[in-house]
Amino acid sequence: MPHVLLVEDDPAIRGAVIRGLTERGHAVASAATGMAGLELAVANAPDVVVLDLGLPDVEGRTVLRMLRGASSVPVVVATARDDESEIVAVLNAGADDYVVKPFSAAQLDARIRAVLRRMGEDRSSGAVEVGGLRLDPRSHEATLDGRDLELSPREFALLHYLAVRAGEVVSKRELLAEVWHLPYGGADKTVDVHVSWLRRKLGETAHQARYLHTVRGVGVRVAAPER
Repeated sequence: MPHVLLVEDDPAIRGAVIRGLTERGHAVASAATGMAGLELAVANAPDVVVLDLGLPDVEGRTVLRMLRGASSVPVVVATARDDESEIVAVLNAGADDYVVKPFSAAQLDARIRAVLRRMGEDRSSGAVEVGGLRLDPRSHEATLDGRDLELSPREFALLHYLAVRAGEVVSKRELLAEVWHLPYGGADKTVDVHVSWLRRKLGETAHQARYLHTVRGVGVRVAAPER
């Protein structure tokens, strides 16, 4: 039975979501403020957090960043804001998926199960090695030539997705769909920014690429450095 932590300040929405998810086989705990949600997330280690952005004490994106500093628990953001820039911002901040209000319990249930399924697939797959780069999705550890890489959850997901397909050029549209779970294009800069951050951590640049290669107008490719 999946254990869900719902962080939502509106009592009517909170009650409806709890009933809907409970009927669909989830165990649901809830909090009405961001700080209470953080405390429950750290203390109880839920399987997934459903996080409202409009909280009375701390803005939801701040709660998300604080949560990401303490836990890798999957987070589905619930937001009334449906513009692309807002959605990209919360995904970049570490959310795994989002739902736009108003949403049905069935839709939220499907989102939660999809996130948990992806997490299960990651944990069940083995470590990936490309040259001196090693990524283990089970422990979320990344190393380069034996040295630990401090990657954010999104950076790890992006690099792992590319490493599994080492040698292939992966389009930015595919990366947005599979890593950011965005069902549309138009946010290529999101990929570019994260690739730039990864390059710095890998000790390379776009002009002197070792692992991360951008193919202009096509996408991104990971390959082992040539000896």
